[in-house]
Amino acid sequence: MSRNENLQKRRDAAIARGVANQLPVFIERARNAELWDVEGRRYIDFASGIAVVNTGHVHPAVQAAAVKQLDAFTHTCFMVTPYEVAVELAERLNRLAPGATPKKSIFVTTGAEAVENAIKIARAHTGRSGVIAFGGGFHGRTFMAMALTGKIAPYKAAFGPFPAEIYHAPFPIEYHGVSVSDSLAAIEHIFKYDIEPARVAAIIVEPVMGEGGFYIAPPEFLQALRRLCDQHGIVLVIDEIQTGFARTGRMFAVEYAGIEPDLMTLAKSLAGGFPLAAVVGKAAIMDAPAPGGLGGTYAGSPVACAAGLAVLEAIEQEGLCQRALQIGSHMVHELREAARTISAIGEVRNLGAMVAMELVKNGDPHQPDADLTKALVKHAASQGLVILSCGLYGNVIRFLAPLTASDEIVREGLGIFTQSLRDLAAPSFRATATA
Repeated sequence: MSRNENLQKRRDAAIARGVANQLPVFIERARNAELWDVEGRRYIDFASGIAVVNTGHVHPAVQAAAVKQLDAFTHTCFMVTPYEVAVELAERLNRLAPGATPKKSIFVTTGAEAVENAIKIARAHTGRSGVIAFGGGFHGRTFMAMALTGKIAPYKAAFGPFPAEIYHAPFPIEYHGVSVSDSLAAIEHIFKYDIEPARVAAIIVEPVMGEGGFYIAPPEFLQALRRLCDQHGIVLVIDEIQTGFARTGRMFAVEYAGIEPDLMTLAKSLAGGFPLAAVVGKAAIMDAPAPGGLGGTYAGSPVACAAGLAVLEAIEQEGLCQRALQIGSHMVHELREAARTISAIGEVRNLGAMVAMELVKNGDPHQPDADLTKALVKHAASQGLVILSCGLYGNVIRFLAPLTASDEIVREGLGIFTQSLRDLAAPSFRATATA
């Protein structure tokens, strides 16, 4: 039995089955865009810990900042005896957030926590309770976040009942025949059929769906949501947890729409691998909860905040927004070239280095090929490449290479991917696999 197999056996015996792992590969060390498992095998990482290490694994500046903070202290609880590093990070985020309105921030530990607190803040500000989210959206695994998430399996199955007054509208997806007008009309139907706008506290939306399939919200859609929220006094919450921190070629993906969110939820790559999340928003809205209404024991860890400041420096100094555009352009070109000869590729799409490929049967968007997608993730890993699947039907491959990955690494990873897909698409390979 190999070390990976032995560790997987131990893991299955020790960890609850609800916490799944995509690959039976146990990592021993990582640097930039490469991983090495406990057996010494190397992998190119096109997952980035689900968009967490945009600045690469163990970025030297992030590591140095964390070590420096570790030498000073690791925890006092910001709500008891605060520290400058958290204040400085909040100041930086407030300046970076889109729009001229004065901003304030809070720190928490996870993306789901950020979403929960954003809804709390919106309800406190408006005195309302209703929330509108979108089908296919993902906002986390805690109860309010699950209620907002627009996907049953595996996130919501068996866990209800969920918080009340949560409503879902379809997300505009041109590839699947859902227009911006369709989505906006659905919201108007919610106002007619389910809840009047005067009782809606917030609309929450991802500018690019993460788990939902990397579908990009058209700028005109986000602009229409901004007008709708302004019309009815609704708080517009932009979930930038997966899209933030240069991933899409801008610091935040909502910048492409040219609108100012009321609140933004941030996490994942905020601290380069250390657990840290935030809500950043208009100061008058952020100040709605009373003192003590927000916070958490580990909220705003000093080590994570120090790492977060180093992440922001790295993004600026290394030009990672521009680098995201370069990586995305190269990936899309190569994947669309592959689509010329591989009929299973239905669509390739991207916003910066947030790249996706949708796999379908017979070129039909309405025939998702989840089996091929699942097989591709495993086969690519066997060839030394880590990729992720996503989508409401499990038929989308998402590419999240670190923005610090070299051209050579990106080319090598794409070569492994396209050859793996050709292997699986070959009739002889499929016959062997199903025998």
